[in-house]
Amino acid sequence: MDINAFRAELETRLSIEKQYIVQKLSSINDYQEKLESLGKFNEKYREIIKRLSNEFGIDLNEPFQTENPSKSESLTYEQIILGRTMSIYDKLVDELYDEITSTN
Repeated sequence: MDINAFRAELETRLSIEKQYIVQKLSSINDYQEKLESLGKFNEKYREIIKRLSNEFGIDLNEPFQTENPSKSESLTYEQIILGRTMSIYDKLVDELYDEITSTN
């Protein structure tokens, strides 16, 4: 699995989703509804990971193969991907939150 290519594509697609949500914020007057956009962004994050996994031929439920197979810790590809891409999500969701709070 090429995690760097996966991360780059995920960041591109999530950035596009964030921009789409930011554009929709201007038409939303209710602050609570704006905050709900954060939950929608989280759903998009998970959807995009699933879509990219299919495109990359990755089974998210399959155990991740490490260089040292004697380790007793067995993580799935989904857990590895979430762990290695969470910083992208965190950065973009923080930016989205700033957009929400600045438009209120």
